[in-house]
Amino acid sequence: MNGLLIGRFQPFHLGHIEALRFALSQVDNLWIGIGSSNKPTEKNNPFTADERKEMILSSIDNSISSRIQIYYIPDFENHKKWIENIDSIVPHFGVIFTNDELTQSLYSKRGKKISSVPFRERETLSGTNIREKIISDQNWHDLVPEGTKTVLQKIGAKNRLKIL
Repeated sequence: MNGLLIGRFQPFHLGHIEALRFALSQVDNLWIGIGSSNKPTEKNNPFTADERKEMILSSIDNSISSRIQIYYIPDFENHKKWIENIDSIVPHFGVIFTNDELTQSLYSKRGKKISSVPFRERETLSGTNIREKIISDQNWHDLVPEGTKTVLQKIGAKNRLKIL
């Protein structure tokens, strides 16, 4: 069975790694949807879809990368169009891994199996918290995988976040 996990990954952090492992423990293959892929960079979405894809791919090992595929999921103001667009982008999947109530509601109405993802240190491992730590020169390095750290340093994340 295939599964789908959609996230913004702003940035990709250790909690996301745990979510991937959790999902992969239940499915053969996992489709990862990079959400808000069509949004311009701004304060709450400072990293492009390509940068987020690079963070993910550089942070996982071969045992994970051989079982995932990454897709860009743009935002729509219309929920019905959003779901239909996902269906046109992502191959068939039997379960969606999400804690988002709206996504759960939309997919349960379509008869999809929903699986909540256990949160790991939710307050600490959140994109908002990590972005704030980057800006304020607090220790954020231990909250992200090495691959994400490398990408964030390469793109000058601190300067970008300060500007945004």
